[in-house]
Amino acid sequence: MPKGEYMRYVALGDSQTEGLGDGDDTLGLRGFADRLAEHLAGAGSEVLYANLAVRGRLAGQVRAEQLGPALALRPDLATVVAGVNDALRPRFDAAEVTRHVEEMFAALTEAGAHVVTLAFPDVAKIVPLARPIRRRILELNARIRAAAARHGVTVVETARHAVATDPRLWSADRLHASSLGHERIAAAAAQAIGLPGSSDTWTLPLPPQAVPKGWQAAGAELRWAAGFLGPWLGRRLRARSSGDGRTSKRPQLLPMAATPRPTDDAGQELP
Repeated sequence: MPKGEYMRYVALGDSQTEGLGDGDDTLGLRGFADRLAEHLAGAGSEVLYANLAVRGRLAGQVRAEQLGPALALRPDLATVVAGVNDALRPRFDAAEVTRHVEEMFAALTEAGAHVVTLAFPDVAKIVPLARPIRRRILELNARIRAAAARHGVTVVETARHAVATDPRLWSADRLHASSLGHERIAAAAAQAIGLPGSSDTWTLPLPPQAVPKGWQAAGAELRWAAGFLGPWLGRRLRARSSGDGRTSKRPQLLPMAATPRPTDDAGQELP
């Protein structure tokens, strides 16, 4: 198979891979994995695509519930993105989380898949109230990079570019990428695996915008806490998950049609 050409893509993970923040549960979710599958199809491949991700899943749950079905689909490309939900829990063991992720890396690469994962951005720059878990995310990134190196897994390094923490790349809950954010992640993944036509334009900053300060910024934080942090804490206290009762949105490999890429006035593809 030529470099950068994939025929069977399977996505494993939690809400980010499911596509929260890009569409809704009524009209359907898209997300970076769907968008990456569109990039694959746009590169000329007849792509079959499955998305096994379910929101709220911890890394151990992703491994237990999704790895077996993923292997049965015999992917030549797989994305594995998990661990942030674990980092948000009171009890967090970075070594244990990475062990689950690395088991998925090992099993999928041994089965012949090119495996791709993400490094997570600095959450404190997205959610100031999340500063206490910043160190957890940095440790998780370091461990995932090391595990990826051991198994020849490609790490999409969005976290190393300033645009990754631009608020416009994040949805109102600040936990999930916005449509633009998912678009940028997909473009970054396409470049990382060498898809024809991919480039580093996804790293470009967005036009400047006014940043809330003082009481305006404090008010925004309070509204976010009331609208999103409170309900999230309520689910934790009731031992509930946003993914309770849910199953994956695309459990079988199905053909993926290419979506026309947006272009600028000169006909160049936009990021």
